Amino acid sequence: MFIDAIAPARLRAPVLRLPVLLPGFTVAAVVAVAAQFISEHYGAPAMLMALLLGMTLQFLSLEGRCVEGIGFTARHVLRLGVALLGARISVELLLDLGAGLIGLIVAAVAATILLGFLAGRALGKGWRFGLLTGGAVAICGASAAMAIAAVLPRDESSETDLSFTVLGVTLLSTLAMIAYPLLTGWVGFDTRTTGVFLGATIHDVAQVVGAGFSISPEAGETATLVKLIRVSLLAPVVLLFSLAIRAGGLGDSAGGKRPPLIPGFVLGFLALGALNSLGLVPEMLGRLLADASGWALLIAIAAVGMKTSLATVMQVGGAAIALIAAETLFLAGIFLTAL
Repeated sequence: MFIDAIAPARLRAPVLRLPVLLPGFTVAAVVAVAAQFISEHYGAPAMLMALLLGMTLQFLSLEGRCVEGIGFTARHVLRLGVALLGARISVELLLDLGAGLIGLIVAAVAATILLGFLAGRALGKGWRFGLLTGGAVAICGASAAMAIAAVLPRDESSETDLSFTVLGVTLLSTLAMIAYPLLTGWVGFDTRTTGVFLGATIHDVAQVVGAGFSISPEAGETATLVKLIRVSLLAPVVLLFSLAIRAGGLGDSAGGKRPPLIPGFVLGFLALGALNSLGLVPEMLGRLLADASGWALLIAIAAVGMKTSLATVMQVGGAAIALIAAETLFLAGIFLTAL
């Protein structure tokens, strides 16, 4: 009765279903903690570990007490994590880099997504897969993949495509963290240019930080700043995708529902970004929100892994591998040429 009085129906539903959702969420959270432990002690990417560990527990998503909680976590906790990413970005970040570099980053992101869209169709993987991989490579790796997947029309391969994309961009990002610093030294980039290149081309934030600070503090700070500019493009890109899908009548095929004009998690991302730009998010709160975002995304990708068969992911095919590798090389080629 108390909950009925203080909360609207849309917010009451998860609260009332908490006993049903808690087992699945708890398992995903335990997997995320294990993945983070492995990452901190052995250097493996946490997202990759969460995905792979989750896949070993796929049977939990098929039947039993965890099914509903895993589904809820893979969908709604994921969106919460993306929304909280907004606490990392601000207008000040844009001003620090200058209009020329920002324009180059925006053009490179758009070109990479367009390449994914066109190549995905040409290779027979479809436009959904092309946008998913192109956006993940162009913006911020696994986080972007999960955000874009949330607004794409769903079909029978949606979970498999998302898991493959997270797996692919995380592996490629780890390889880039090792190879790109060597490449920038070979071509003779100075410290700042090296930071720009690393931040503009490596997929995941953690690998950008690792690669940049392995060279110098200046390169690390520059790389992180450039990377956060790419992260700030996530909300506009997802919003454009959502509007295009809505305008084209390509709504949620699984539920037959028309997608919202602006997804709630995009509004949350933009609202936090705006508050941060106005200086209304204290530094300590901003750090807490950023950490909460990271944990929410890690827990969500563990749940996505639980809904995915590793054998099915391995059957995605050579065309999919070629596509995501080509997008990665294309993005790197743009900045090698421009810088």
